[in-house]
Amino acid sequence: MGLFKAAGVVYKPVEEIDLGPDSNEFYLKANVKAPRMAGFLVKIFAWFLESRIIGTLLLYILKRNNLIHKLVSNATLEEAPMFVPLHPFVDLNEQEVEQIGSDASPAERVQRAMNCLPLTLEKSVDDSNSSSFRRWTIADYSRAYSSGEITPRKVAEQFINAVHESSRAALPMSFFINYDAEDILKQATESTLRYERGDPISALDGVPIAIKDEIDCSPYPTTGGTKWLHKVRPCTGDACCVMRLRSCGAIIVGKTNMHELGAGTSGINPHYGTTRNPYHPNKIAGGSSSGSAAVVSAGLCPAALGVDGGGSVRMPASLCGVIGFKPTFGRIPHTGVLPLNWTVGMVGILAGTLEDALIVYAAISGQLPSHEPTILPVSAHLYNITRISKYLKL
Repeated sequence: MGLFKAAGVVYKPVEEIDLGPDSNEFYLKANVKAPRMAGFLVKIFAWFLESRIIGTLLLYILKRNNLIHKLVSNATLEEAPMFVPLHPFVDLNEQEVEQIGSDASPAERVQRAMNCLPLTLEKSVDDSNSSSFRRWTIADYSRAYSSGEITPRKVAEQFINAVHESSRAALPMSFFINYDAEDILKQATESTLRYERGDPISALDGVPIAIKDEIDCSPYPTTGGTKWLHKVRPCTGDACCVMRLRSCGAIIVGKTNMHELGAGTSGINPHYGTTRNPYHPNKIAGGSSSGSAAVVSAGLCPAALGVDGGGSVRMPASLCGVIGFKPTFGRIPHTGVLPLNWTVGMVGILAGTLEDALIVYAAISGQLPSHEPTILPVSAHLYNITRISKYLKL
């Protein structure tokens, strides 16, 4: 085949594959030979990769040694790749299950979800006789606001102070990539006025919720944990899931830190700092939705949004001791989310309790009002990926 043409493999259609006991089919395991390096050595290696001649040769050798050419570049597919699962969006009518139809408004779905919660959750948020830490739930906020015990404006002020304090600590917690105190206070003031009029939108009205910086959310740029992505892909508005939270009155408190481009599980970000675990600042919070898990674990928000492809919500949730929920494909609209791994990367929920995960899911799930697919067309995703790839010189 020649020096620069490694033999590829042929991927048979699935119906032709025999996995019986006498089958000759087997998985081809890649023998990874990628160099492991850190620090100054990485800078030197990156410099060589960016050179026109040496970089091209190095990249070819790396791909060949790790079977990229054999398994991907020169592979033959005898069937068309499936970009989107071929199942329809169906609301199943199950017995003894309260149906929250996707045709209802987000606020109506939140109310239906609240009606499903057991009455045992109706407990006071007064912990004055206890020194133990306890996270407030969405129901706690709603009851405290309705009774006048506290206002969304006061909660917002305390939230901003807490974030400032966490940033000035000896070991900065690095919860957020971006947040705007003025915008947070504006949202909180509007929510406070609604409660004073006795007209809150839903149980989420005035509740602080954070958004992973992989999801579009005005007025913030969507960086994906990088210093450049927002320059080639500007944020032009809220993602659908964020719009639905806003329509319920939730206070969007900023964009949480994440592993750069979601390509890791540690949450160590060279640009915005490492998100630290609230249980032990010397430990990582996990990734890639590290900031979202940490702000919930720290009690700053009862819930936050993340994006989960291979565990990016569930892993940091596990490390931080909170709930991590990845919905099934298509259950939450993917519009306004970075197309990094869109066939498996779903908008997910991090919450302090299972009930709070249910409430937020009720708010953001369901088809788009136009009944169009809840993801961008393949052509649109490929266009965005192409622009990002050109910037990275891939």
